[in-house]
Amino acid sequence: MQTRRLGNSDLQITTVGFGAWAIGGGDWQYGWGAQDDAASVAAIYEALDAGVNWIDTAAVYGLGRSEEVVGRAVRDYQGEKPLIFTKSSMRWDDKREIYRSLRADSVREECENSLRRLQIETIDLYQIHWPNPEAEIEEGWAAMAKLVEAGKVRYIGVSNFTVAQLVRAQAIAPVTSLQPPYSLIERGIEASTLPFCQENNIGVIVYSPMESGLLTGAMTKERVADFEQDDWRRGNRDFQEPRLTRNLRLVEVLKQVGGRQARTPGEVAIAWTLRHPAVTGAIVGLRKPGQAAGTLGAADFPLSDDDVAEIEGFIAANP
Repeated sequence: MQTRRLGNSDLQITTVGFGAWAIGGGDWQYGWGAQDDAASVAAIYEALDAGVNWIDTAAVYGLGRSEEVVGRAVRDYQGEKPLIFTKSSMRWDDKREIYRSLRADSVREECENSLRRLQIETIDLYQIHWPNPEAEIEEGWAAMAKLVEAGKVRYIGVSNFTVAQLVRAQAIAPVTSLQPPYSLIERGIEASTLPFCQENNIGVIVYSPMESGLLTGAMTKERVADFEQDDWRRGNRDFQEPRLTRNLRLVEVLKQVGGRQARTPGEVAIAWTLRHPAVTGAIVGLRKPGQAAGTLGAADFPLSDDDVAEIEGFIAANP
């Protein structure tokens, strides 16, 4: 599996990584419904055995559960240990209600909690999850830089930042990476964010390249209707009409493109994000064993100009 250098770091990461949001399970604000931890561990091992060399998680995923599962899985894995990326700034109280903080003491406390849950001594990439509260960006980023100095963290990055917010962070300490949403459905970063990152040697790790399962080829209207009540996608407009019908038609185009080379729609969707020169890697969320087979192949699947033209033709005709 090919690798690319992540921004200004010495990290060589595979072009696809394991996304651990969904393995946080349900019973929280952005949950995915019930999840079997044993299936999560098996999915992680399947990805690592296939050559993936990094896992992206966050403290808030499952309110600590995702980090704990990742920590146990990596601790017991018999092969080469993966790089571990996680995030701060989204916290929760005793009522499991989420709040945001970038205060220095909060960032330090979150880091210690993540290290404990992950059962590691150093986080390879520590990221600010969201730039909220915005007034605390400078304080939070300065605290992140001090974690590097203390040896708690190797590199620091951000997620969901605008160009203006990236500039504010860079005035304090270098930004190694940005983690934004990017897919055939969500393309807002193309105009200014991706060019800025490319010009400033900021690595880009995109999330939701398959739009939270919508572009995998396995999604149907019936499956959407049967989402569990605590599945956050119930409230996502791309899973609702009239967008749902249009998006499933896009999947049919991806099936046609992928079918010519025995690739799945999900692999086509991921490969489309990886073709952008500013993109270092894509996060692929897996919840159970067997899902890696139809997704991780995107790491070594270059789309042709004709493939891209066919996909873009549909999008232009169906905005």
